[in-house]
Amino acid sequence: MVLKQLFLVILLAAAAMAAAHEALSLDGCPDKCGDADIPYPFGVGVQRGTSRNCFLDHSFNLTCNSSSSTLYFENYPVSNISLQQGQMDILTPVSKQCNGDYNDSYTNLYTKDFTISSTRNKFVTVGCDALSFIEFTNNNNFHCNSGCVSLCDELQSHQNKTNDGTCSGIGCCQLNIPVGFNSISLGASFRAFESTPVSPVNNCTYAFVVKDDGFNFSFNYLDNFPNDSVPLVLNWSVSNGTCQTASTNYTTDYACKNNTDCVNSTDGIGYNCKCKPGFQGNPYHPHGCYDVNECETINECTMPNQCHNYDGNYSCSCPHGYKGDGYKNGTGCTPSYIFILIALGVSVALLVVFTLISTLCWAQKRRTLKQIRRRNFEQNGGNMLLQQFSQQHKYTERTKIFTEVELKNVTNNFDEGRILGRGGQGIVYKGILQDNTSIAIKKSKLGGDPRQIKDFINEVSILSQINHRNVVKLLGCCLETEVPLLVYEFVDNGTLLDHIDPLKNEFSISWETRLRIAAETAEAISYLHSYASIPIIHRDIKSTNILLDHNLTAKVSDFGASRIVSLDETQVTTMIQGTLGYLDPEYLQTGQLNEKSDVYSFGVVLVELLTGEKAVQFSRPEQTNLTMYFVSSMKEDHLWEILDKQVLDQKNIGQLKESASLALRCIRVKGEERPTMKEVARELCGLMAMEIHPWAKGENLMPEESEYLLGHVPNVDGEIGASSSAFHDSMQKEIIALEIADGR
Repeated sequence: MVLKQLFLVILLAAAAMAAAHEALSLDGCPDKCGDADIPYPFGVGVQRGTSRNCFLDHSFNLTCNSSSSTLYFENYPVSNISLQQGQMDILTPVSKQCNGDYNDSYTNLYTKDFTISSTRNKFVTVGCDALSFIEFTNNNNFHCNSGCVSLCDELQSHQNKTNDGTCSGIGCCQLNIPVGFNSISLGASFRAFESTPVSPVNNCTYAFVVKDDGFNFSFNYLDNFPNDSVPLVLNWSVSNGTCQTASTNYTTDYACKNNTDCVNSTDGIGYNCKCKPGFQGNPYHPHGCYDVNECETINECTMPNQCHNYDGNYSCSCPHGYKGDGYKNGTGCTPSYIFILIALGVSVALLVVFTLISTLCWAQKRRTLKQIRRRNFEQNGGNMLLQQFSQQHKYTERTKIFTEVELKNVTNNFDEGRILGRGGQGIVYKGILQDNTSIAIKKSKLGGDPRQIKDFINEVSILSQINHRNVVKLLGCCLETEVPLLVYEFVDNGTLLDHIDPLKNEFSISWETRLRIAAETAEAISYLHSYASIPIIHRDIKSTNILLDHNLTAKVSDFGASRIVSLDETQVTTMIQGTLGYLDPEYLQTGQLNEKSDVYSFGVVLVELLTGEKAVQFSRPEQTNLTMYFVSSMKEDHLWEILDKQVLDQKNIGQLKESASLALRCIRVKGEERPTMKEVARELCGLMAMEIHPWAKGENLMPEESEYLLGHVPNVDGEIGASSSAFHDSMQKEIIALEIADGR
């Protein structure tokens, strides 16, 4: 607690010192009026809470017009006050007389304590055949008169030969200001001289005293002079004495404070104060000037950390092992000979050690990386894959083994922005090869599970044997990484579910496209079952595993759960695996996997295409499971109520009936009652070629049509009723299998 209080006191003291350093006016006094600063000894009013004046004496008393935010010295607006130059800029009126006025125009300026700067001002007259005069007076009542004549008889030729800005007697004349005067009286008059003037539009004469950089003559001013007032510079000083008398008779009235020098006024009246070299601030302020830390600003030290600040100045030095004075404009700092030898020896030794260590680290890193890649290869089932490839010589040429570096380069080091999707078995990234070919890279989530590694190797082995336009093509794999990577052709239009789910796609695809996609998918599955060199059961047919390219061509994907069936096998006993809503009820009950399991899953996809509904949807009040909902609706003759409104059309009623009948046969509980995928593909191709039934416009659908729809199923009423009960029981077991579905 004591330390905190001490720290707070130090901060407050530092803040007070910083405020004192930057102070221009006295405490409790305004330091600005509008844009103009008010530095002491000048001031406005009295200090807040006291009766003490904010100014040194009444000659420095200013006023601030709060309504216009204008600072005034006597009756003249003040634009700037310079402490270093001892000068003040004010605005004074312009004296003006035009042709026809018979009385001369006068302007008077009187400053009791300040003088008109002789080095910063000039007396100017603007006009044609113009005569101006000025009278200077000082406090000793000494007078000095002068005048200026401006002619225009050569104005035309002068304008043709020269540019504006020259005040040399043609349209404009000027005089210098004598030293030490604090009062002026000036006037302008129009006189007709013996010349042939070129009369401007506005034949007027203007006279004024103006600071050197406050006025530039232009011939346009003869027609229209733009200013009613001009800036003028006053010299100000403190007291009427000199620095010698002020320092000899040092009193509390001496204006120069700490760390300041006294400088006699250039006009010979009074003196001014300046901060000593190495100090800055307000030399008239009671706090005086404060030291400038040259080590924190620009200095002449060769080495910045060898700068030493002290009051009013600084010094430079050289560190140990160097010689010189430490100044840039001096001898600087150079290493001594012994130091160079020592530094060179140390540098060489360090370089040798660094090179040796780097070489050892590089070699160790290569050995470690090689070991890691070998370990990853073995853990990711590389030996198992090589063994399977050795049995499939003609297929291995289609599969390339990618390196980790290659895949990092094409995915920008697996950047988050390259992720196409996430699933239960991994993350899919988009990559671009050097030939601008887009690829999809699947990064599996294995986690050391031998069964998942086996699924991965199974997918590589199966896809390497498949060559079908409606099956996603496997381009290669990478086993060097911690988790294995699969490289596929890139399918750029999302999944089938993305296009039929109204929550994901506002514009649903047409029935003709849906029917074609169903036919292409059926052909791909039929190829896997019947035409591949070894029959393949996909085991996870669903709408999210059917990808669509830019032409909406179907591509069956995700073979992680697939199984190869020997030619002498009709079914395989496996651990139940699949996705809730698509699982074959018979497979779910018996664990016996066969080709009819894929037929059931495809039937669910066909129902999704017909209804636009998801396979499992907990928000559906009628029935969570789509197949149960579909069978129940068919039994109650409500087919037209559950069809997707996007596909329902008078022209395709026949196709819809036949497709619904086919879907109903595919999702029968008993596998032996389902058609084969070859039969399904043949029927769908036939439906695509089917002539559209010419239904009458506006004709209502009759119950007989629904009966026709069920006509493909023998003993419809009895079988559907019986099947529904068994189907319902099977669905309950399928829901229990959600945990078995392997997270997919």
